[in-house]
Amino acid sequence: MGKIVDWYKQYRNLSLGTRIIIFMVIGAIAGIVFGEDALVAEPLGNLFIRLLMMAAVPLVFFNLLNGISGLSDIKSLGRITSKIAVFFVGTSIVSFTLAYFIFNALQPGKGFGLEASAPEDIGGIPNIVDMLLEMVPANVFQAFAEPNMVQIVIFAVLLGITVISMPLIFRQPIAKGLDVISRLFRDLIGLILKLSPLGIGALIAATFGQYGAQIFGPLAWFLAGVWGTQIIMMVLFVVVLFLSTGIGPVRFFRETGSIYTTALATCSSWATLAVSLEVAENRLKLPKHIYSFTLPLGIQMNKNGTTIMLMGVLLFTAQAAGVTFDLPTVISIIFIGLILETGSGGIPGGGLVIAMIFVQAFNLPLEIAAIVGGIYRLVDMGNTTTNVMSDVVGTIIVTHSEQKKNQPKS
Repeated sequence: MGKIVDWYKQYRNLSLGTRIIIFMVIGAIAGIVFGEDALVAEPLGNLFIRLLMMAAVPLVFFNLLNGISGLSDIKSLGRITSKIAVFFVGTSIVSFTLAYFIFNALQPGKGFGLEASAPEDIGGIPNIVDMLLEMVPANVFQAFAEPNMVQIVIFAVLLGITVISMPLIFRQPIAKGLDVISRLFRDLIGLILKLSPLGIGALIAATFGQYGAQIFGPLAWFLAGVWGTQIIMMVLFVVVLFLSTGIGPVRFFRETGSIYTTALATCSSWATLAVSLEVAENRLKLPKHIYSFTLPLGIQMNKNGTTIMLMGVLLFTAQAAGVTFDLPTVISIIFIGLILETGSGGIPGGGLVIAMIFVQAFNLPLEIAAIVGGIYRLVDMGNTTTNVMSDVVGTIIVTHSEQKKNQPKS
């Protein structure tokens, strides 16, 4: 009994990230050993996701509104937006290009002969004008009820700009109230995160129990291509971060590790956002007016992991169908992909429908692309992790740039 108490005390002294890793390893082992019987743990993991999503909507709204209200003027908002937009677009183009060359080198779809049924009602390529109009809520209460996170972000940004424009006598009490409410929801997230090791461990057990055999099956080469490209992209993130800010990989992963373990297990950028905001404030000590704006924006607009998956599914399908692309087509692939990447909703499985639309846009057989759906949870683990890492790195780089700008000149 004494040893158990000692072990528990040692466990309590571990960081949250270390506890999560321990339960992830336990969950993976349980999933491999018990197979589909490990799915009994899935409801516990789903409960954890629901708790995170429960807090995500008010957390995003009030933190974003609070952060923008803390800016000195609209000019500051415009400068931060332009910097993070350059990072988002630049990294998305790099990830698409990298995936194109790697999947052409690996040729995972060559000679592939499996059959599958394509999903129904996958839609079509969105019209850019319609897509922009859909970002503006006609009914903010409906946006919160659905929830439509893009519309919520737009509403928060417009309210934040309104607060900045108000006279100081009105602006100050509003800012104080928003600060208190934001703190309330950040503390709620802190409470929910106490369950994260157990919830994440349960999700990993269910994932390995359901898909463990398929990891080593015929889709392994495709999965290796996606994960391998995403790992290379993560290395590039760390290199760019070090060159831009001097922050080394050991320090970076030590401070942000809990974000990626949550992303791996939940496969939801929005569920992971709660952890990202907590880490940005308490671990990285980033300015609230920057991270509360760039992190939610990145979840909808910046999906480097998803772009790699999109290119991978397209080339996998093309190779299986014996189709090749010329240079103009490749350029159009990247352009359409940049539009479609904003369409996945930041929830588990959201990217698969977008991948089907992407394949359909180039008249490739959907029944081949649909095969990926059998292991999409595994693909999505890498997608989400890469997506949120890009958002965090971009936020740190923009913060460093803003701090350098504000330093007094000697």
